[in-house]
Amino acid sequence: MMNGFVTELATVMSTRRACALLGMPRAARFRPTGRMHGPRLPGPKPVNALTDAETAEVLAVLRAPEHCELAPAQVWARLLDIGIFLCSISTMYRILRAVGEVGDRRRQRTHPAKKKPELIATKPCQIWSWDITKLRTEIRGVYFELYVIIDIFSRYVVGWLVAERETGEIAKDFIEETYRQQGIVKGQLALHADRGTSMTSKPVSQLLVDLGVDRSHSRPHVSNDNPYSEAAFKTLKYCPAFPESFGSIQDARAFCQLFFSYYNDRHYHSGIALLTPATVHYGDTDRVQTARATTLDLAYAQHPERFNRPPRPLRMPESAWINDPSREANIRNK
Repeated sequence: MMNGFVTELATVMSTRRACALLGMPRAARFRPTGRMHGPRLPGPKPVNALTDAETAEVLAVLRAPEHCELAPAQVWARLLDIGIFLCSISTMYRILRAVGEVGDRRRQRTHPAKKKPELIATKPCQIWSWDITKLRTEIRGVYFELYVIIDIFSRYVVGWLVAERETGEIAKDFIEETYRQQGIVKGQLALHADRGTSMTSKPVSQLLVDLGVDRSHSRPHVSNDNPYSEAAFKTLKYCPAFPESFGSIQDARAFCQLFFSYYNDRHYHSGIALLTPATVHYGDTDRVQTARATTLDLAYAQHPERFNRPPRPLRMPESAWINDPSREANIRNK
């Protein structure tokens, strides 16, 4: 209606002036007046469409015993070779689709979702996490492989190895040696890793069965399922002293020896109340925390005006989780 008024006024003045007089925006002048929302209304039936009888005939032919196991293109070609043309291949598909008879009837292999790993450690040597990262050499495309096992409760690197390649046999020997050095007994430990070829290899899998070690794996393409190893590798490679490349495997091993000695014995880890991994791993936490509390009490006694409340050492976490279900539930409820 309003568009009609604008059209009439526009014969004697500009469209801008006509819209201003009628109090309507200029954009509304070009807005379609028909249906703008909702499903598209059915249009008129095409003149070349099959009749209901012809559609039924096509459907009967496609359902015939000699044709029901064939694709519409096969049926179309067979009919054409005996001098019969009913409709196009696409029309056959359209007719079958309308009655819900189009689909792949072959048995399809299904891949159920991988279970999210949920692991908890309340003391050292309950849960270990391990992974392999590459160390660049001076030769383009050539890397050394760094194998690392870390205790998720203490953050202590219980074992590391630099090798020239990644294999399941090397991983097996490395895990077994670390297991022996740490004095692990059967049924004590769970070992978590991602789904790399070495982690899922037969030598490693059989070793863990023989040692009585529970095996856990990350979900495919989910790096958050292996956070402790990923964080340790980031600390390693963001270290200011980390070189761009290593000239030899001896250089790589010498650097890792220095780094992991520092990491275990002198690095104050934010995830364990700024204690060193060695302090937590070897059960010296209470002594260090008591000494820290004494120092803080003395500082408070000397200058209480500098504090809002008596200072206390950072609290050591009681557990370490891989995918804590209670934390994720709290995130979902926010």
